[in-house]
Amino acid sequence: MAGVALIALEPVRDERGFFARAFCRDELAAQGIAFDASQINLSRNEAAGTLRGMHWQDAPFSEAKIVRVVRGAAFDVVADLRRDSPTFMQWQAFELDAVSGSALYVPEGCAHGFLTHLPETDVLYLMGRAHVPGRARGFRYDDPAFGIAWPAEPRVVGAADLAWPRFRSGS
Repeated sequence: MAGVALIALEPVRDERGFFARAFCRDELAAQGIAFDASQINLSRNEAAGTLRGMHWQDAPFSEAKIVRVVRGAAFDVVADLRRDSPTFMQWQAFELDAVSGSALYVPEGCAHGFLTHLPETDVLYLMGRAHVPGRARGFRYDDPAFGIAWPAEPRVVGAADLAWPRFRSGS
């Protein structure tokens, strides 16, 4: 999908464990990703089968984000909402887990969501823009316009995520 990138963690291991750079602006820039974190969020997901999504922030407050599972594992989804993109209205999924440490870069104009595989899954988000109240948007995770193939039926979905409407490509 245009602009989406999986970012591998490159650990240096020794008898103590490992050390790895979790974020480096210069390394991302070398990969063509211009990103500055303005806010860092953490979500704790107590149950396996917890679904969060599909979320984005409305223009002109669109936000890019880097998402990393720091404990547990999740099926992570990006949906392209950029009308001028060759992948508009398409989605792509990634398996993220704390063992690999890989992160996912989600560009502005894309919706994001995930379904946890394990209990007590923690997801860390580096946000390119601070949250702007009233600009949060979403569509239902089961919206037929996208047909996201979740690997399992969600067991826990928040009321706000269940209340999102279907996506309207003209809005």
